Amino acid sequence: MAEQKIAEAMAKGEFDHLPGAGKPLVIEDLSHVPEELRMSYKLLKNAGILPEELQLQKECVQLRDLLHACHEAGEQQRISRRLTEKSLRLRMLLEERGLNTSSVFYEYESAVRKRLGE
Repeated sequence: MAEQKIAEAMAKGEFDHLPGAGKPLVIEDLSHVPEELRMSYKLLKNAGILPEELQLQKECVQLRDLLHACHEAGEQQRISRRLTEKSLRLRMLLEERGLNTSSVFYEYESAVRKRLGE
């Protein structure tokens, strides 16, 4: 019955102007994400939200870049203090979630960094 409905819709041209028609499918490779995290990461990605550990890593990278570009001593101290706080929070979070000993997490992190060009 479903196949019949699909065939009828195709005959009527209802599938002719769908977004992405005629373009190859973009298949997401999630093989580098631990299996137990794939669904939650996919949901977060679709919602435009980074997991907290990746958000913290991103903030640490940004703070390191700011620190290297900053030439004012007072501002360097403020940025350095924020970087230390974020780094400690990240370490604590990774320990809480058992990710600090997970080789899979570090493989995932490396894949993300490579993709971001870091």
